[in-house]
Amino acid sequence: MPTEQWYYCLVHHDVEPAEGCKAIERLGPYPTREEAAQALRLAQERNEEWDNDPRFNDGDDPDDDEGGSAFDALKP
Repeated sequence: MPTEQWYYCLVHHDVEPAEGCKAIERLGPYPTREEAAQALRLAQERNEEWDNDPRFNDGDDPDDDEGGSAFDALKP
C-alpha cells in the first residue's frame, strides 16, 4: 500500500493530496495532513535558521536584501 503524501498549495492556501495543483504551486510532500498545514511556518523557521547560520551569513554581500523571506509574500 503506497504511503499517503500531503502538500500545501500556495495558490489556494490549503492542504491537498498528491492529486492536486501543479508541483510548482505547492510545498511538500509531507507525511501527514497536519504537517502540510504547517508548511509556511516550517519554511519560515528554516529560512530564519539559514539566514542566521554563520557559515552562510558573512555580512559582506551588498545584494543581500535582508528584507525577509520570499515566503512572507505568500502568507494569507
